[in-house]
Amino acid sequence: MAGSFPTYTCFEITLDDGVANLQLSRPEARNSMIPEFWSELPAAVNDLSDSGEARALVISSTGRHFTAGMDLSVFTQPDSLFSGGADSESGSSNTPEFGRVRAETRNLALTLQESFSCLEKARMPVLAAIQGGCVGGGVDMVCAADMRYCTADAFFCIQEINIALTADLGTLQRLPRIIPDGLARELAYTGRRLTADEAMAAGLVNQVYADQESMLEGVLAIAHNIAERSPLAVWGSKEMLNYTRDHSVADGLNHVATWQAGMFHPDDMAEVFAARTEGRDPVFQNLLPIRRTL
Repeated sequence: MAGSFPTYTCFEITLDDGVANLQLSRPEARNSMIPEFWSELPAAVNDLSDSGEARALVISSTGRHFTAGMDLSVFTQPDSLFSGGADSESGSSNTPEFGRVRAETRNLALTLQESFSCLEKARMPVLAAIQGGCVGGGVDMVCAADMRYCTADAFFCIQEINIALTADLGTLQRLPRIIPDGLARELAYTGRRLTADEAMAAGLVNQVYADQESMLEGVLAIAHNIAERSPLAVWGSKEMLNYTRDHSVADGLNHVATWQAGMFHPDDMAEVFAARTEGRDPVFQNLLPIRRTL
């Protein structure tokens, strides 16, 4: 996979020394999430995760704003991103029965949710580098990342409430686990902008940078730091942190004991100590590629 990626409408990808940079590439449209976005994002993330070559993933953007969120075409042309029972002519009538239409609407929401949930399921940590506006679906996306970083001019907005919608792609489920519940509720109910300084104080972002260039340089440096560690140990750490977030301490301890029973072998640890003795950087094998089809 290294050096060769599919051509995407919404993204450009680079891979350097185990660090992938998945960059939103439609600055002229404020990187709005058009229908192609919803299939391209999980395809790209899953390919990077499955290959085992990417040990960290940075999601960055181009232009003034990180993303304006869901494009209006998704609302006006839902068939462009999902086809299902609502268009079916099976049965005695060409008019879909109401319950079936509502069930298909739910299925669409679940499908779109998976476009961001893939970030949590990826075997490598995901770092979001955010400049300017991170609006609507952008908040859904970065909440599914492992860490977030932003520029001083960045702001976050749960835009859905401002257009009479309830956010349904992950913000309301993940954001209260990242920042104080009361602040998450205020943002969800009012749709006001959360500034970079507020985001830093609340723990939404790890660091605020002066500008986009210094942010990308800093975030890529962190990603390369991660990529120098054992990818199996990093993957295990991500698995345990995500599991513990959603379970009790006792469940988490039991889960990590089971993980270690199957995944821990001394080879990577021995390499660390050998590298220290020899005055060099340790060298670790990539994760094995995942083959989803035979």
